[in-house]
Amino acid sequence: MKCVVDANIGIKLFLNYEEDSELVADLFSDQLHGPVAERIAVPGFFYIECASILRKAVRTGQYTAIEARQDLADLAAMGLYTTPISSLAGESFEIASVYGASVYDACYVALSDRLGVPLITADERLINCLSGSAYTPMSIKQFIAMT
Repeated sequence: MKCVVDANIGIKLFLNYEEDSELVADLFSDQLHGPVAERIAVPGFFYIECASILRKAVRTGQYTAIEARQDLADLAAMGLYTTPISSLAGESFEIASVYGASVYDACYVALSDRLGVPLITADERLINCLSGSAYTPMSIKQFIAMT
């Protein structure tokens, strides 16, 4: 496994007006050209979070429903390594309780920790919550610089 990405990163693949979209496109390009088991991992609700973000973009007129449907189909077809959230619930609860992150965000942290790979996020609040802890989520720019 190469990394865990959260929905804030994954959605940049489609909403290419977002900052660092080109870096995310490069990361996902690697996913398409290598063995699935060695690339990008996500918890199961990642797809619902992405759908929610796209729905908001459609509602605000930044995106069309046709584009959103196609992007969700493309995302599902990528073959991301997906972990059932039921197996991460306990760890997510503990991380959220200790560090003040949301349980949803902590789920990405728990998966990253379990797999021993970096968590890439655009969520500055999450990065700040975990500052000084054993968990070290990073931005896409930090991840690219590291690889």
